[in-house]
Amino acid sequence: ALQAYDAAGFRVANVEAERRGTRRPDRIIVIGAHYDSIGLSPGANDNASGVAAMLELARLHASVADASATVRFVAFVNEEPPYFTTGEMGSLVYARRMTERGERAAAMISLETIGYYREESGSQRYPPPFDRVLPDRGNFIAMVSNFGSTRLLVSIARAFRRASPLRVIASPAPGSVPGVGWSDHWSFWQQGFPAVMLTDTAPYRYPHYHARTDTPDKLDYGRMAQVVVGVSAALSALMR
Repeated sequence: ALQAYDAAGFRVANVEAERRGTRRPDRIIVIGAHYDSIGLSPGANDNASGVAAMLELARLHASVADASATVRFVAFVNEEPPYFTTGEMGSLVYARRMTERGERAAAMISLETIGYYREESGSQRYPPPFDRVLPDRGNFIAMVSNFGSTRLLVSIARAFRRASPLRVIASPAPGSVPGVGWSDHWSFWQQGFPAVMLTDTAPYRYPHYHARTDTPDKLDYGRMAQVVVGVSAALSALMR
C-alpha cells in the first residue's frame, strides 16, 4: 500500500506491506528503512542496504506459519535532508498517522546503512563519550536506542546474538549524542513508541557516506546476510 502525501510541491509516498496478526493484531511491529538518497549519491549503503534487508525480512516472514502479531514492512521516503526532522519526513508522517488512528507501535526497528565492515585498527570512530570505551575496528553492527526503548533494545540484541555470528554492540544513549537519532527511529520516538536503529554507524565508519562513491562494490554482502538472520530472529521473539 502507498501512503501518499505532498512534500515540496511533489507527490511522494511511503510504501507499506502488512501481514496482520492472527492472535494479537493490535500488537504492531514496524520494520523500516528509508529508500531515498541524498544529492548525487547512488546510495548503495545509505540506504539501499537497509531496504534490501527489509525486503528479505519480508520474504522470510511471509513463510512464517503463525504470525501472531501484526508486522509492517515500510520503505520510508524523505529521510535525508532537507526533510530530516521536518513535517515532510516520511517516517514522521507515518508515525503521526499511527497515533491519529489510535494505533501504537509495540516495536520499531530502523535498518540504516548496514553494509560496510572493516577489520583494520582505526577503521571505527565514535562521537564522545563512546570514543573512550568502544573498539576501534568496524567489524560489528551497532544497535542504539533512547533510554525509553532500552527494554526493546535488550530484547532485540539478545535474540540477534543467539542467531547470528555477527558481533553486536548495543547501547541506549541520549538523543542529543550526534548520530543516535539520525534515522527513521527518531520519528517513532517523537510519538512515544519504542524504536531501535541498526547501523554500521554510517559516517563514523563509512568513508563514502553521502558521496558519489557510495556504490554496490563497497558492500559486504555476507555480513549483510548475517544482519538479516539476526533481525529475523529478533522479529520472531517480538511476536511471542
